[in-house]
Amino acid sequence: MDGLDALGPVAASTERFLESVRSLSDARIMDSTLIPPWTRGHVITHVARAADSYRRLLTGAIDGVETPQYPSMAFRADQIEAGAQRSVVELVTDVAESSARFEQMMRTLPEHAWRAEVRMRPGELRPPAALPLIRLREVEVHHVDLAVGYTFADLAPDTARWVIDDILMELGRRAEIPALRLKATDTGLSRELGAGAPLVSGTQADLLAWLSGRSPGTSLSAEGAGSVASAPYWI
Repeated sequence: MDGLDALGPVAASTERFLESVRSLSDARIMDSTLIPPWTRGHVITHVARAADSYRRLLTGAIDGVETPQYPSMAFRADQIEAGAQRSVVELVTDVAESSARFEQMMRTLPEHAWRAEVRMRPGELRPPAALPLIRLREVEVHHVDLAVGYTFADLAPDTARWVIDDILMELGRRAEIPALRLKATDTGLSRELGAGAPLVSGTQADLLAWLSGRSPGTSLSAEGAGSVASAPYWI
């Protein structure tokens, strides 16, 4: 699943995210999240600005000019900080409108732009058809980050599997990442990044929480090791 086929799941994921945001009071927007020092306001604003950043990449694909996802990391940080203390109503409107703009741009993308490549913030090149799935990953992971009761166990198994594969693909580009083997005890997922590493096993949700840096992995086990090591830095 990629390209236009993924836009339906992205829209559904975004609506679930927005339902959680709507359930908050303005005071709770400043509460902590799973990715400190960001508050909920930071996370929600980031989800909105990320949608805008994907449109920036698509504009570059249309124009045939490589365009950075963000003009600079300082620009990214300033935008997130500027929007972090807004009201629930303002935040919901921002995420809904920025998400709709991204979806509309994907649906009207010229044929030649689909054949381009865009460079993501970490540096890898992706086709525009990958952006909806990347957006799905973004919304689902940051929904968990809000710490409002939505967990990695709530992700559809196929979505969780894709996010795991996407993280492993990114880690596989890094020479410093040690070998890694994973096995999900509930879904049968089995992945290997290099050889010779202890086999880390647990539920698919717990593996994803660990791989994404949202859990220390205390619920996982490692064959041939006393404990599960910290997950490699992802993104």
